[in-house]
Amino acid sequence: MTPDEERWRAERALLNAGRDRLGRLASDLYPGVPRVAGTRLMCREGWIPDAPVPLEDVRLEWDPAPGPPAVAAPSDGLPDGYRTYAGAMAALAPPRIFDDRPSYRLLDAAPPVLRFGPGRYFDGVNVGEAAAHELAAGRDGLRRRVGDPCDLRRRTALCAITTLTVTVSGAYVLHWRDPVKVAHAGGLHQVMPVGVFQPLADERDDLDLWRCMVREYAEELLGMDEDYGDRFVQEEWPFHRALTRARKERRVRAHFLGLGVDPLTFALDILTAVVMDDAAFADLFGGLVAVNDEGRVSMADLDGPVPEPMQPAGAAALALARRHRAALGIGA
Repeated sequence: MTPDEERWRAERALLNAGRDRLGRLASDLYPGVPRVAGTRLMCREGWIPDAPVPLEDVRLEWDPAPGPPAVAAPSDGLPDGYRTYAGAMAALAPPRIFDDRPSYRLLDAAPPVLRFGPGRYFDGVNVGEAAAHELAAGRDGLRRRVGDPCDLRRRTALCAITTLTVTVSGAYVLHWRDPVKVAHAGGLHQVMPVGVFQPLADERDDLDLWRCMVREYAEELLGMDEDYGDRFVQEEWPFHRALTRARKERRVRAHFLGLGVDPLTFALDILTAVVMDDAAFADLFGGLVAVNDEGRVSMADLDGPVPEPMQPAGAAALALARRHRAALGIGA
């Protein structure tokens, strides 16, 4: 590697080794921005409903041709010869899974209505991870150009669906994200499943939170392969049918809790809570893995201390679930 590449790679290592500390520093840069339930996750007024919203009451709208964001693919701090941050990552510090898949870009949020358009996974990496890298290296030019992290027009705001999976008795699924395996939030704890909101096939036809959540359940909790093949029909998939049937029978209840932005990486998380009867959880996830493609999996107590360091979106989902535990039926 050239000295410039070595410098960049060393800065990337500093980011991965200090995401919690850097996240706290980034949070301090936005003192006037509202927070979700006392956590570092940032939001706008109206993004967090007063009570959990049944997932079926969330309406998703589609705009096939939105305008470009103000900040798209900056070259700040990149080694010579690299045009994008994702390109530098792929060459110099690739995580185990790193594909530029189609992804949903959030254009407007007025819960329970969310409006989306098309995007690519690397659109988010090129701004969010670059801004986090910049902070680790002691620079802030890109962060200043982005401005308000909650202004969805400033960048391509790709969403992850962050799901707190909790039983009626108060046990929830916990994830430690391995920095060797993931491009985002390595070294932090998180609720699960969590996955970028992405279509499996046609963008318009697959614009459905539940369908994406079901695939993440299979991949993250049960270790199933995420390569579904060209002939895959999700509605015919036995796991999808079993989990969806349990939801229709009210043994599994899915709720939207709100959305917020990570101060370090500008990652935007749609917060959800899925509450399962203990017997339903045992039936569906008795084969819960201990290790998956992104890190370690375990169970924790909703009334116990929040594991540290915790990703802001996970801390927010836990705080909101505790606030709304009666409405969610936890402990009932």
